[in-house]
Amino acid sequence: MSETRKPDSPPPARPDEGLPDRDPAIRTLAMPADANANGDIFGGWLMAQMDIAGAVAAIRRAGGRVATVAVDAMEFHRPVMIGDLLSCYATVVKVGRTSMAVEIESWVQRRHTGKAEKVTVARFTYVAIDETGRPRPVPKA
Repeated sequence: MSETRKPDSPPPARPDEGLPDRDPAIRTLAMPADANANGDIFGGWLMAQMDIAGAVAAIRRAGGRVATVAVDAMEFHRPVMIGDLLSCYATVVKVGRTSMAVEIESWVQRRHTGKAEKVTVARFTYVAIDETGRPRPVPKA
């Protein structure tokens, strides 16, 4: 199967060229159902992907269930468009008795060029919870 691209556009970059040098918590494609009439992806969809990525990091650190309790900050830098490959990178930056602050960066690789761009940064707070949904202590590292 051959690749379709504009004749004057450069070939796509390596799959990870320009992205942070670490594994993403999640990676997914932006699909038409996630976009508005202009082809820009809804901010709510992007926020949901970032919440999943942050939860991945928080679950690993907490060693079990977590619940999102706050979006402390979120900045949208660039639009995400249909066909962009979204990668979300999450880092636990602060641990309290039951809560964790997680920094999340979202990057895309543009569908037509392969160019990597940071599109969003955020800080989410998660609380470790037990099987009944009550807060529990985060284990010491």
